[in-house]
Amino acid sequence: MLLPLRDENPVQRFPLATVAIIAANVLAWVLLQGLGSDRGLAESVCLYGLVPADLLGRVPLGTSYPLGDGLACVFDGASAVPNVLTSMFMHGGWLHLLGNLWFLWVFGDNVEDAMGPARYLGFYVACGLAAALAQVATDPDSLVPMVGASGAIGGVMGAYARLYPRARIECLLVLIVFFTTISIPAIWLLGYWFLIQLLSGLPSLSGVPGGGGGVAFWAHVGGFVAGVLLVGPLHDPQRLQRHRAAPPRLRARHRW
Repeated sequence: MLLPLRDENPVQRFPLATVAIIAANVLAWVLLQGLGSDRGLAESVCLYGLVPADLLGRVPLGTSYPLGDGLACVFDGASAVPNVLTSMFMHGGWLHLLGNLWFLWVFGDNVEDAMGPARYLGFYVACGLAAALAQVATDPDSLVPMVGASGAIGGVMGAYARLYPRARIECLLVLIVFFTTISIPAIWLLGYWFLIQLLSGLPSLSGVPGGGGGVAFWAHVGGFVAGVLLVGPLHDPQRLQRHRAAPPRLRARHRW
């Protein structure tokens, strides 16, 4: 397993927009999801999560989807369109939240540095919307509420791969009981991540229930592709040139 710890890619400006997005996700977790309490989590997922079949109007009124512990989502015909956006700020648990925000912190500041905070915010939301639509398109009859920032963050990772393919990423390498840190080019790590999402999403296309294992892999794929495509017209070439001119940080013990 490879876990990115930090990059050797210093920024020129404080990542205001990235910090604001992280704060918004934390506030949603605290105020809307009850810090992951059973009832708070269930209610938030039902109210603000994106359900593909509901968005497309394929759910009869009164249909329920069980969440466990006697809790269920009941579809009442209310518009699901706003949930395309709100689902990007909901999470399914502490590990889901912390994992997403860690990846955003590692990669988001550098992408923001090449765009500026205003463009970056628009880019982030656009990638999140593209990710949601990719998941809906590949599983239109799903009743499983989709939550999480990982689609939008996948877009940030796709942008990073295009802007800084040779930037070094310090990673924690875990091989059963062996731990060490290594430094590898961003394109290796992010390309590996994208390939895993793509391969993991293929079973869901077979139409077998649960083929995707409950993870929105196609949202990750859609977000990443959107990031690669959108970063071209949205980044500022002068900002990117100044960013690339900064000397790298060297930290990892092993460089591949």
